[in-house]
Amino acid sequence: MLKNERPASDDGRVGLASRYTLKGDPYSSHSVVLDWLGEGQGRRLLDVGAADGLLSRLLTERGWKVTGLEADPVAARAGAAHCERMIVADLDAGIPPLHGPFDAIVCADVLEHLRDPQAALAALRRALAADGEVVISIPNVAHLWMRLSLLAGRFEYAERGILDRTHLRFFTRRTLAALVAKAGLRVVRTTSTPVPLYQVVPERWHGRALAAAHALSAGSARLLPRLLAYQFVVLARSV
Repeated sequence: MLKNERPASDDGRVGLASRYTLKGDPYSSHSVVLDWLGEGQGRRLLDVGAADGLLSRLLTERGWKVTGLEADPVAARAGAAHCERMIVADLDAGIPPLHGPFDAIVCADVLEHLRDPQAALAALRRALAADGEVVISIPNVAHLWMRLSLLAGRFEYAERGILDRTHLRFFTRRTLAALVAKAGLRVVRTTSTPVPLYQVVPERWHGRALAAAHALSAGSARLLPRLLAYQFVVLARSV
């Protein structure tokens, strides 16, 4: 299991990342992203919404030459230590010169914070190498808990999770696929991740029982993704 990073400031808008922590359990979206990307071997990677280096540090350690793209200058200064280059820019204001091409672009828990994620993703794709890959993780608004909440007449924002109060866009598996396609990409790999129990269950209860429950939850999320996926992770390439 990867060690959790410290939380950042309490503003969770894209790039103002830091009340978020690295989700280090083996079934988390962060672990999936790192596993799919593998060793960098000197290849170039763009970490979109790099924040204070949650993923950039680990990607750099795996041999990627990381360029970070971050909206918050305070977080960017912290994250720059883990990147070859850090670009400070708000994606909602347009994509700055990125000096690609990149062999991989990572959009981990980012697109749901944007006003126009399709336009941003399409613009990012232009910085992708011909044989490059884009890895995206995004919450599933059609999760069972959300469906039950709506049946009960509840749609309440929170500090984290699917209804994080900084989320501007919401996706199902179908609408995520449509977003990727309209941005000029095609999905070549997809998986689902479970509710992050290690983040919501007090640490004193962490142990074998929780590990078993989490493994069962992960298997269920992959078996019934539309209903039980907490997040979707997709790997896409240019059409």
